[in-house]
Amino acid sequence: MSELLYKFFRGFFRLFFAVFYRWEVRGLEHVPDQGGVVVCCNHISNLDPPLVGSAMRRPVRFMAKEELFRVPVLSFLIRNFGAFPVQRDTADKRAVKKALSILKQGGVVGVFPEGTRSKTGELGEAHAGASFIALKGEGQVVPAAIIGPYRLFRKVTIVFGPPLDLSEYQGQKRTSGSLKEVTHRIMGEIDSLLKENRRERP
Repeated sequence: MSELLYKFFRGFFRLFFAVFYRWEVRGLEHVPDQGGVVVCCNHISNLDPPLVGSAMRRPVRFMAKEELFRVPVLSFLIRNFGAFPVQRDTADKRAVKKALSILKQGGVVGVFPEGTRSKTGELGEAHAGASFIALKGEGQVVPAAIIGPYRLFRKVTIVFGPPLDLSEYQGQKRTSGSLKEVTHRIMGEIDSLLKENRRERP
């Protein structure tokens, strides 16, 4: 990932979302300024990764489905905006290893726990991958919610919540039960952000 190109794309998308979607960013103060962070967000559009990435001050490395990296021009763009490939519906050890490496280096990993876009705008069933990465990589988990839908010249809001306290799970053996509990907590926080901020929309 080129730092210069990343900054260019972030600046471009900030202008894009400001002009065409009247975007609003809330809760940015909740994102830690340093250390490994896993940002977990709902997924409603292909525009979600650049929306979340451009809203944050720190560079975000997103997991993106492997198929996107087979498209020449798109592959160039998403790689330079920090994405790395993941095989969906499989235990992609390569992608997990990459995410853990980013966290170990004190970086930010962006994950959509649902694994695919919601067609209704409501939260879907989440996978445990984000929980596994957060616990094994000892990264702070920041829930985020995108309140759409994406409609030209209509407001889109991205909200970041306070980091989750997962200290009770740190240092313990990661079982399917504990991962399920953490996943449930993450999705519960995202759901709360969605409901609270939807009520406040004009």
